[in-house]
Amino acid sequence: MARAGGSRQRHRPRRDRHGRGLRGPLYPATLPAASSRAEKFDALVLDALEPIEARWRHDLTELDVAVDEVPEVGAEIPAAEADGILLDGSVPLSRLVRAGVDRTGLPTRARIVLYRRPLEARAKDPAELSELVHDVLVEQVANYLGVEPDIIDGG
Repeated sequence: MARAGGSRQRHRPRRDRHGRGLRGPLYPATLPAASSRAEKFDALVLDALEPIEARWRHDLTELDVAVDEVPEVGAEIPAAEADGILLDGSVPLSRLVRAGVDRTGLPTRARIVLYRRPLEARAKDPAELSELVHDVLVEQVANYLGVEPDIIDGG
């Protein structure tokens, strides 16, 4: 088949090698093994947030929690929004963005942004990751409410 520039279009081979049929998913979508690392992390954040939200529900109605892969590199963050948790001073694990007005003049809600990849990189195993996510959420919610983290955690 010829194209308008005289070049030929190459057909890519399909994954039906050796006549065994097309490849399908290894696990059914209903099993936990079928979920991606990002989906597992989102579920971990929701599990860590649930007891905090149950206790502080009325104080957290204007707060959103979000997950991002990594923090933006080289982005200028206003000092009022730079409430991040740094474990070693180099890469933030999370950020608290206070309510305000965005660049277009629209009001924004306060939100906690957790950075998945830096958190995963600092944890040795899933249990440590769960504990780290919980600690970061407690710290940021305490920062948002202006109280000590021990009060948020119920200690």
